[in-house]
Amino acid sequence: MANESKSLVSEEQVAKPAVRVGPPRGILTVDASAAQVQKQEDLVWHELTNAQRTRKILCGNLSGIERLDGGWVVAVIYYKGYRILIPMEEMMINLEGDGRENSDRLNRQTRLANNMLGAELDFIIRDLDPESGSIAASRKEAMLRKRAQFYLEHTGDELPMITPGRIVEARVIAVAQKAVRLEVFGVECSLKARDMSWEWMRDANEHFAIGDVVNVLVKKVTGDTAEDLRVEVSAKEAVPNSNKTNLMQLRRQGKYVGTVTDVYRGTYFLCLDCKVNAVAHSCNTASLPGQGDEVGFLVTRVNEEREVAEGIITRIIKRRSSI
Repeated sequence: MANESKSLVSEEQVAKPAVRVGPPRGILTVDASAAQVQKQEDLVWHELTNAQRTRKILCGNLSGIERLDGGWVVAVIYYKGYRILIPMEEMMINLEGDGRENSDRLNRQTRLANNMLGAELDFIIRDLDPESGSIAASRKEAMLRKRAQFYLEHTGDELPMITPGRIVEARVIAVAQKAVRLEVFGVECSLKARDMSWEWMRDANEHFAIGDVVNVLVKKVTGDTAEDLRVEVSAKEAVPNSNKTNLMQLRRQGKYVGTVTDVYRGTYFLCLDCKVNAVAHSCNTASLPGQGDEVGFLVTRVNEEREVAEGIITRIIKRRSSI
């Protein structure tokens, strides 16, 4: 009971009236009556009440992260004008690989939740107060339900709906320069940018955004229960390898235009405009190019084994704007 009470809104928050936002109510026409407006609000509240009773999974966009007066940190979702609060303990954020293993768990959760602002999240209503209109929900319960439904449930000889080798859709819930966080039917996983596309990219933010839906290939599913389920996926393997196809069309001593995606220990990594990955170990330029610069590239070798073009940067065509 003690743990369950922590997942609900504190008493002072229950007593606080819910905040209603304007857009979900629609346009108020000149012939509308107060009774009609009240009826619409009653219908939405009735929907939420039924959703709580049936444990139905609802969906909304993460609109804010707040620290309440009692010290509770909550995620805020607005659903058809009603303010839904999800305690951070009920967000079920995957902390693996965040690089802050020695930091406070709540701070780690809050930091990742801030990066997820605007993402579409599932939740299940846990508690409603008709007098104040306060609503508490759990994302964790919704995620566990989806995990059981899509990864674990099966009938007879039939396999679960999601198994290794199947291509499924995944939500983009956070994007960093070199990584993208996905939710794959109730399971969060973080993919490096190189696993999102066959072509190297300088910044994943230039190609993906929160709210996108991408296809991924499920490579591995581990765990016997919903709580310890883990999924390994790849977005690039869900589509044909265009980099390899385009690589075979290049010619030695050919000159091409590309963008520097990364620089490491004097080695330059590029993505050519013809959608081919390239590596340059030297450059014949007056000044050294940087990440994001558009350059000219001379092919000296087509490396089929590594699936890259090797060569020399011959000129800097355009510097990346620092603005």
